Amino acid sequence: SGHVQLLPPQNVTLLSKDFAMILTWAPGKGYPPDVTYTVRYESQDRLDKWMKVPHCKNISRSFCNLTCALSSLYVKVRARVKAVWGRSQSPWVKSQFKDYYSDVELAPPVLTLNVRENSIHVSASFPLPACVENLTWKYDLNLWEAGSEDKKKYESYFRKDTVTINTTALRGNYCFSARALYESTSLKHSEFSQPVCVLLNHKG
Repeated sequence: SGHVQLLPPQNVTLLSKDFAMILTWAPGKGYPPDVTYTVRYESQDRLDKWMKVPHCKNISRSFCNLTCALSSLYVKVRARVKAVWGRSQSPWVKSQFKDYYSDVELAPPVLTLNVRENSIHVSASFPLPACVENLTWKYDLNLWEAGSEDKKKYESYFRKDTVTINTTALRGNYCFSARALYESTSLKHSEFSQPVCVLLNHKG
């Protein structure tokens, strides 16, 4: 019949990275270059009901961002993927179960500094998928003089909050860094962002 038996995709893994839930996999042995993949998912409260993921049907890349396709962020889900080439299909391969609420991995926020006469306004933006913007993300902010180990900590600000710091007494090069926080079944946080440093009250 001229059908090639496609081997299943390999290393099928559901992982969380940078606020997203992503299914990843590797091509099976001997795949032709123009093979495509289709992904579905099921949630633990409706087993054996495999939901389609419209943006991950017949795709050529080997990952699928499931975050905003999930019907609930609080229920464990698993996903499956198959390879398709012409009229040949591989068997489906399933991932393990995970849920966004407790398994999400965070990325550091990006800081914006607004320097005024006697103060500095610091705000953090988060690279969030649109569907999770209303969860209660927070951030911690550190401030220190460049070269010093002594950090002033501003803790547990809501994502949209701006932190205002009085700079009247600060002279020299000061650095800021922040991390994202999320309280689910446990408290998680991201790595701290790369420091952003500014010269304050520089009389030049």
